[in-house]
Amino acid sequence: MKYIKITFLLACVLNMPRLMAQSPVLTPGNFENVTIGDQDITFKTTNAYGKIAAYSPAIIRVRLDKKPLGADFSYAVTGTPQKTKVNITQTDDAVILLTDSLKAVIQKKPFSIAFYTTDGKAISQDEQGLGTSWIGESVTTYKKMQDDEHFVGLGEKTGNLDRKGNGYTNWNSDVYGYSVLADPLYSTIPFYAGIHHGLAYGIFLDNTYQSDFNFGASNNRFSSFGARGGEMNYYFIYHKKMADIISSYTYLTGRMPLPPLWSLGYQQNRYSYYPEAEVMRIAQTLREKRIPADGITLDIHYMDRYQLFTWNKSRFPDPARMNANLNKMGFKTTVIVDPGIKVEKGAPAYESGLKQDVYIKYPDGTQYTAQVWPGWCNFTDFTSEKGRAWWRNQVKFFAESGVSGIWNDMNEIATWGQKIPDNVLFDYDGKPTTHLQAHNVYGMQMVRSSYEGALQNFKERPFILSRSGFAGMQRYSAIWTGDNRAEEDHMLQGVRLLNSLGMSGISFTGMDIGGFTGNPTTSLYTRWMELGAFIPYFRNHTALNTRAAEPWAFGEDVLDIVRKYISLRYELMPYIYSSFYESTQTGMPVMRSLAINYTFDPKVMDATYQNQYEFGNGIMVAPFESTAAFGKVYFPEGNWYDLYTGTEQKGGQEVTIPLKVDKLPVFVKGGSIIPMQSLVQSTSEMPTDTLSVHVYNGSKANHYVYYEDDGKSFGYQKGDFYKRAITFDPDKHTITFDKADGNYKSHFKYIRVVLHGFQQSASVKTGNDKLNLQDSAIAFLGATANTDPQGSAASSETCPVKYVTIGNAANRIQLNF
Repeated sequence: MKYIKITFLLACVLNMPRLMAQSPVLTPGNFENVTIGDQDITFKTTNAYGKIAAYSPAIIRVRLDKKPLGADFSYAVTGTPQKTKVNITQTDDAVILLTDSLKAVIQKKPFSIAFYTTDGKAISQDEQGLGTSWIGESVTTYKKMQDDEHFVGLGEKTGNLDRKGNGYTNWNSDVYGYSVLADPLYSTIPFYAGIHHGLAYGIFLDNTYQSDFNFGASNNRFSSFGARGGEMNYYFIYHKKMADIISSYTYLTGRMPLPPLWSLGYQQNRYSYYPEAEVMRIAQTLREKRIPADGITLDIHYMDRYQLFTWNKSRFPDPARMNANLNKMGFKTTVIVDPGIKVEKGAPAYESGLKQDVYIKYPDGTQYTAQVWPGWCNFTDFTSEKGRAWWRNQVKFFAESGVSGIWNDMNEIATWGQKIPDNVLFDYDGKPTTHLQAHNVYGMQMVRSSYEGALQNFKERPFILSRSGFAGMQRYSAIWTGDNRAEEDHMLQGVRLLNSLGMSGISFTGMDIGGFTGNPTTSLYTRWMELGAFIPYFRNHTALNTRAAEPWAFGEDVLDIVRKYISLRYELMPYIYSSFYESTQTGMPVMRSLAINYTFDPKVMDATYQNQYEFGNGIMVAPFESTAAFGKVYFPEGNWYDLYTGTEQKGGQEVTIPLKVDKLPVFVKGGSIIPMQSLVQSTSEMPTDTLSVHVYNGSKANHYVYYEDDGKSFGYQKGDFYKRAITFDPDKHTITFDKADGNYKSHFKYIRVVLHGFQQSASVKTGNDKLNLQDSAIAFLGATANTDPQGSAASSETCPVKYVTIGNAANRIQLNF
């Protein structure tokens, strides 16, 4: 018996490698060889092939696969590796990559990787014993859960600002009337940031298969990210500031182009405005009631039986004439498009697509067909250059109709049944693949095609909007959060969705103001419209068979409130446009979670304050349910001013404030510089000749870049812009306007410097000349707030200030206070 036991144990030991090899979980194993380059290493392990490279001093890329690495290709990444000084050393046990910013330690036995600061603090490291592994074709990387680690980002994800304790799936989905905890939604942005011990880092998983992220859901050991196919391909980013992490991420995936100015104005929409007489009635009513607006959006009923690249001639007999008339009134038209092309013999678009062979197919060569709004449809393969070129040419139809914006919908791909077969084939730019790999990137490639088609056919900057997308979509399109509900929690959830998208590289974002499905209460509608004035894309939209939701639909009292907030947005347009310009340069979003600038303040992660956000670099908005009588606001470090009353509030504390439905809590950070203009009814209307630059006293210096151009052409790319840095320095007691840069002549002849929170006896000098300050009461909810500081205010609550008017000379101007 003893002999049998010994024989059995010996057999188990001898067969252990074979038994381990049969494990359903495959790990990379040990290093077998490594080749060291100037700023990268390539290696072979027992079961995998890999490459780790420095993309910049702050970015390390990790690639790992079970087979030799294929040719590099990405729909998301456009940034190229920067020449980086990297010190690479190795021992028997590890390879170390050291840059000026971080250190990567790659263990050889078995393979794992850890990232450290240059002084040795652990930023992120593989979980010992788990690391990276495969189950079938699925690959996952497991990271050690650091003490008190928090997670933010991941794009369009519901739930709390802090993702800790939750898991998420990326599979672009059509989720009509989704709940506030639904996952997944419409888009995939596989980028997040981890925060712990005063350190922050970013991880971007560049893989278009269905991906899954776990931030401690159902476990207390690790965070993880992985995909259902393809290679493990991620970028690790480390900076001391969250803003710099976002900047590096958008260096990789690109930044938004400057949008047309009109797209930042108020947009009126519903499902649907038709016929032409109704569209013109809406436009005329907006003008008659003095509600500033720039856009009217047409949903699917403008088409002939929902067929793409058609107009319903009984409803819209002359679209070009209608759009020309709208343009004369200061309105631009945006129309919806879906990817499905109706299968109908003789239909020009269908026949053209068939002839040019642009539709996705089954393996047997037949076109994939599914039902959507027009009935049975085929679908353009936007992962094919041939398909994109065909679509670009079709966009000429909209240019000839006088359309200025293209709204891409249903591009997840959405179909009735919501179950596209896995075996549908896509070109994937010459690397044929199945629906499993192409699905998440399809919507992004559709908006790429729409954007490139608009560049090719429109005379001015186009506006492109999308429901679906992937990382990098900001290069082509704005995004909105789909078919939300007219409910209080949806309004606040929408705020978090937009903040998360902003942290994930997408700045031009919006939600259906008022809610798409259902009917908002009067108070909810009012609060949501107030909030809309402080989000990047301000579109009122509601569904078929719901009550009307135009600003006048809820009575005169609501109209008066809504009109004031829309007017305030138009007065803030110089500030908003400059904030968008900043996004094009650095990737910083217009709508900013407090987690960006106050990353390590624990109050920011508190669910009580997670909806607060900054709008641009100086304004803080505190959203609350419309039914709340009181609310708690957290004021981060520094000093803050009530936008309406000028009341100063010290930072670093929580304050309970009374709430009224006619006032959205909005505050301005001390040191902020807020340029404003006179009220206009659309961005096509010129404001008066004075730019009001509001400067709020504070203890910290602030450097602000004011930007201006014609708002419509591409001349800015050739230097036709007006750009000016404005600096507030409390230590030197100066406000400085640097020399203007660019060839464009400013709209404004004069600059009115409005001082908030300064001593009322303060004097101001420019050079040796003492300037006479004037007293004023600025009303920020009044139409005449900035055009006539001495005039009557439309709001009873005003802030006493001093102001001085100076010429807008192009040379440097310094004010001493």
